[in-house]
This record gives sequence, C-alpha cells and structure tokens, in this order.
Amino acid sequence: MDCPEELKYSKEHLWVRVEGNRGIIGITDYAQQELGSITVVDLPDVGDELEQDDSFGSVEARKTVAELYAPVSGTVKEVNGELRDTPEIINDDPYDSGWLVVVDMADPEELNLLMSADVYEDHLADNP
Repeated sequence: MDCPEELKYSKEHLWVRVEGNRGIIGITDYAQQELGSITVVDLPDVGDELEQDDSFGSVEARKTVAELYAPVSGTVKEVNGELRDTPEIINDDPYDSGWLVVVDMADPEELNLLMSADVYEDHLADNP
C-alpha cells in the first residue's frame, strides 16, 4: 500500500496535496483497494462550498457505496471530469490522475487536524 509522504490524510481515507492555498483531494490507495473496482463517482460542482468532515459526494464500487467526507473546508475550484466516464482511474492511480476535486482552502489550519503518512499507516495498522 502506498502512502506518499507529502500528503495529509483523514481518518475517512482521503488525502490532501497542498499547493499554496489550494488542496487537491482524493481517496487513498488503501480505500480504493478496500472498495474494489470503482464504477461511479458522484462529485460536487465547481463553486460548491465544502465543510470539513461533511459529505461532499460518493464513490460506488461493486462491493458498496462509500460517502466522501471533506478533509478540509473550502470552495471547489476544479472537479476531475475524467472520473465521470472512467472512474476506474482511481483504482489505477489514486494519487495522481485519480484526484477528485481541488479546493481553495477556507482555513489552512485544518490541515493540522489531519495525519502525516506515518501516522496514517499506524492508524491503518490499529484499525484494520
């Protein structure tokens, strides 16, 4: 399982890549493995406001439907439109081309509530 060091992680298995005041959000390698083959992704629209820990969409796989919970608050600036037609990109490349949304973070201090890669790996080991 891959957990890039430069990302921040939520207990709901989402990651954030910080670029200035923007946060690129996606689901972790662990989450995509647990879900199995992803078939549908429901994401917010550009301009929508996300609140940390609130649901902002869902990912459907053959096994289940999983709610997506925002790891940070902010305004959606971009949505990965490729996922509408090819949601399996998340399974193939969860940390690069499988990103979900880009937000302008409302409060970058919220990043302090997220986990580093090491802490996230420990979290997975303690909560299989």
